Amino acid sequence: MITFVLFILGLGLLVVGAEVLVKGASRLAGAVGISPLVIGLTVVAFGTSAPEMAVSVTSALSGQAGADIALGNVVGSNIFNVLLILGLAAVISPLVVAQKLVRLEVPLMIAVSVLVFVLALDGVVGRWDGGLLLAGIVAYTVFAVVAGRRESRAMEAEYGEALAARSGGPGRLAANAGFILAGLGMLVLGSDWLVDGAVAIARALGVGELIIALTIVAAGTSMPEVATSVMASVRGERDIAVGNVIGSNLFNLLCVLGLGAVVGPAGINVAASALWFDLPVMIAVAVACLPVFFTGYAIARWEGWLFLLYYAVYTLFLILSATGHAALGTLSAATWGFLLPLTVITLGVAVFRQLRGPARAS
Repeated sequence: MITFVLFILGLGLLVVGAEVLVKGASRLAGAVGISPLVIGLTVVAFGTSAPEMAVSVTSALSGQAGADIALGNVVGSNIFNVLLILGLAAVISPLVVAQKLVRLEVPLMIAVSVLVFVLALDGVVGRWDGGLLLAGIVAYTVFAVVAGRRESRAMEAEYGEALAARSGGPGRLAANAGFILAGLGMLVLGSDWLVDGAVAIARALGVGELIIALTIVAAGTSMPEVATSVMASVRGERDIAVGNVIGSNLFNLLCVLGLGAVVGPAGINVAASALWFDLPVMIAVAVACLPVFFTGYAIARWEGWLFLLYYAVYTLFLILSATGHAALGTLSAATWGFLLPLTVITLGVAVFRQLRGPARAS
């Protein structure tokens, strides 16, 4: 009963915290002249990834079983972020994608995903590997802040008086920053309660640590991103909705996994199943963002439904694989023989149409 109550309370905190966070972030962006996209890629994305940070670092310190959770949490969260969060947000309202994401952040997310796979080929993401990843998040954050300030100065030069009027002075800025901090606090506490309840239930059912991390823990620690992106989509802050997901994925790979590898007694060991299935799936999901985002620079509703379908297939595959169910072969054959080819053809046609002329989101 206590576990169930914590689960429900955690879910409630996530909803309220997301509303407060998005409101504060969007107002702060408008007040200081920084685009919502930059806020979503940095402040909101890093803040909503705090649960992944806490879970992965704590797990990495606890040994081999914890290493499975640390890695599975990052990989599972990245898959969950793109397929379920962006899919759900796009189904609610088609998402406009900034060209900056297609040109920079998405290719960077793909490159970092491939880098993590290469680092894991020897069966471990070691401390030196973790240091390399941490250096990457520092470089990316500095670049994002500098670019944001340059954009802010350009906006001030053109709309200086209007921005000054919207800022409302130091008191208003402090209030918006307070909204962000309060929202983040509720998101972290809510996700903690949610994960504790979900993991307790999963362990009672005898499910393995890696499967728990890839599904229950990944989904639980990504609840702040779910709540934030969905609420941002509902409120019309679509740049925050998309930027939050891409920024969170970069933060998970570079900072969460990097720090976990550095603090772990022997880095983070990588199970063979994670190396040859889950990591490639994560890379494939990242690569799929390029054609989806490129078509009309939007995520249409049908593409949102496609993302949700693929997440359902991925989760079902994990469950069937863990239980050794006979339907696993049928699912694999249907996915490789029908669903994937159909998706490639559909996206190929959409990209071809985009190259011939701007496409419109449906």
